[in-house]
Amino acid sequence: MTKTIFITGATDGIGLETAKMMAPGGHTLLLHGRNPDKLAAAAETVSAIAGAGPVKTFCADLSVLSEVNELAADIKTQFTSIDVLINNAGVFNIPDPVTKDGYDARFIVNVVAPYQLTKALINELGSEGRVVNLSSAAQAPVDVQGFMNKNIFSSSDAYAQSKLAITMWSFEMANQLGADGPMIVAVNPASFLGSKMVKEAYGQAGQDLKIGADILTRAALSDEFASASGRYYDNDRKSFAQPHTDALDSVKNQHLINALEQLNH
Repeated sequence: MTKTIFITGATDGIGLETAKMMAPGGHTLLLHGRNPDKLAAAAETVSAIAGAGPVKTFCADLSVLSEVNELAADIKTQFTSIDVLINNAGVFNIPDPVTKDGYDARFIVNVVAPYQLTKALINELGSEGRVVNLSSAAQAPVDVQGFMNKNIFSSSDAYAQSKLAITMWSFEMANQLGADGPMIVAVNPASFLGSKMVKEAYGQAGQDLKIGADILTRAALSDEFASASGRYYDNDRKSFAQPHTDALDSVKNQHLINALEQLNH
């Protein structure tokens, strides 16, 4: 059965590789990017793959929360249901890490934007849908108050905190929604994959991106993830694993969500 699958950050890296891997299945692929030219090129590449189904594009800057809300509204206008949301878009090192509102842009893009998108599309996803959130092996305790106070962190700190944060809200949202909500899983797609982000961060070429695309495809479509809600999959270990202990602390998780909700209005 073909699905409707929304992938953020689909113009390059793991996002584009995942779209290319899914294309032969004839799925309706909704590709997001912030650069219209790169987005058009990605759509052309994916559409040209044998067996590809409809490919739609959506342009938005996820560091601007008003654009995140407009993106969700645009999706909802065109689609009454979505089977899979892959919150893949993420940033590590950007020239100006401060949003126009003064927040750390890495945290906005990596944590707040996917939270807002997921919340906005909950009804369209329904209880049969799936949300796949990109986590990482790099996780560090989240300074929620520091972020809300508009502290700007180093690239590595901002990234590691953001990846624990997305894992934390994944767990808490899955727990709160229970069987009424979609399957929500946090996935470390594997360390040191050959993305632009890894090259920027570590100066290394990295492993084959297909390693990450494969696990995202499985998380989106395979039966092995049917009961994965509120869990963490570590593709370095090739198995479900215990997350950072903070993600198992519902008080800390709720504290984070309270902060995200403040930004959601």
